[in-house]
Amino acid sequence: MQLFSKISLDSLITNVPGFAVSVLVAITAQFLSEHYGAPAMLMALLLGIALHFLSEEGKTVEGIQTTSKLVLRIGVALLGARVSVDLLASLGGELIGLVVFGVISTIGFALLIGRIFKIDWKFAFLTGSAVAICGASAAMAIGAILPKDQASERNLIFTVLSVTILSTIAMILYPILVGFLGLDVKQGAVFLGGTIHDVAQVVGAGFSISEETGEVATLVKLIRVAMLAPVVLIASVIIRQQNKDMPSGEKPPILPFFVIGFLILAAINSFGLIPDFLSVWINHASRWALLISIAAVGMKTSIRRMLAVGGGAISLVVAETVFLAVIIITGLNYIV
Repeated sequence: MQLFSKISLDSLITNVPGFAVSVLVAITAQFLSEHYGAPAMLMALLLGIALHFLSEEGKTVEGIQTTSKLVLRIGVALLGARVSVDLLASLGGELIGLVVFGVISTIGFALLIGRIFKIDWKFAFLTGSAVAICGASAAMAIGAILPKDQASERNLIFTVLSVTILSTIAMILYPILVGFLGLDVKQGAVFLGGTIHDVAQVVGAGFSISEETGEVATLVKLIRVAMLAPVVLIASVIIRQQNKDMPSGEKPPILPFFVIGFLILAAINSFGLIPDFLSVWINHASRWALLISIAAVGMKTSIRRMLAVGGGAISLVVAETVFLAVIIITGLNYIV
């Protein structure tokens, strides 16, 4: 027991410098976001990339590595406190069905396009899930369960960067598109919440139109967030079955601990057992955990390896984004 405590304490001390740097980058990104309007996630990512050298040598290496994985999983797990059965049911079965169909069909579209153009299925699934579910958060959650190879880190950071940029562009352009298409309040809200990648950008786009649009758009977005747990679970099972010869230590768990945490918090919230003040605190904690982990992921990223992704990868993410928008708009014509 003493040896275990000593190892844990030594490991904690070793990780402090890298974690502290990640926190500092996240705070700086939040400051830039609040004062200049830039997305905090994007700022954390770009600032992290600029500090890539810290992940290559020195006292911060181990802490950055741990932060990019452990803190990420904690942030994803805490997202469960935003979801509840009552919240989802309030939209009605048809709209929930449309949003769920949008998620599933976009992931399927990504895998199909990947197969046609001979793109690695892991990359296609990673980008498709990020576009379909909840942007950077989904990318990092899916990245945690995919089999690792030399391109894993590069693919993850490319996905996080691309969906964050596209989400920011959508936050500006989609409200204009809502007016151009003549969508009413509910249709506009469902379109924004069902298509924009990141939660923060959905909130920004929705409330830029009206308070009601913002509230409904956020609610729709949370349905997509709720899809994260089943997608990760199903993917983990399939990956394990397809890689039976893989050493047991390298296989993804059937149900990762962050998914268990997500489901537990969603269940507790569904029973109304999370007080309002605690729910606000958990939401803030989740956001900061994701921001800190994105900063660490950025520091692990090499620009040179990023550029090796190629134009085909960019086209894939854009195609997935357009596909999701078309699915939601088409569905709205028949439902709302």
